[in-house]
Amino acid sequence: MKNDEMSMTQGVRWLRSREIVFTPHSYEYLDRGGTAHSAESLGVAEHAVVKTLIMQDDGKNIFIVLMHGDREVSTKNLARQLGVKQVFPCDAALAQRHTGYQFGGTSPFGTRQLLPVYVEKTILDLPLLYINGGKRGFLVSMTPGELRRALTLIEVAVAIEER
Repeated sequence: MKNDEMSMTQGVRWLRSREIVFTPHSYEYLDRGGTAHSAESLGVAEHAVVKTLIMQDDGKNIFIVLMHGDREVSTKNLARQLGVKQVFPCDAALAQRHTGYQFGGTSPFGTRQLLPVYVEKTILDLPLLYINGGKRGFLVSMTPGELRRALTLIEVAVAIEER
């Protein structure tokens, strides 16, 4: 697929409209390949690939969590930091309804509904990060400074190493 075709995602249109500096990267999507596959395909550390997770709390509030590719979210710690009893991932249909993105191609940019965005604070220490641009097999790289310009971020410390 040509870069021009890839760049016509809702996420890229949204980034361009706000003059956010990014570089597009396409790779062959592998179902269930996750961040390990995308990192290997692009020759970057999985820690620099950022997952866009759509989650909800026990009050049915939907929000985004940005997490390192090689880490998981401690839902217990996140719930504590948010002042709620429970936090859990949304199912794919609910996530798609709120974001407009297909599972595996979810971007935090240009979502159908404006959602709060929680970011693992250590992501902001990376020199460069790779995050979904709005389509399966398509990431955009940018600096943490550009991510901050693009989104209103709420920093959290909820990362745990994958088991």
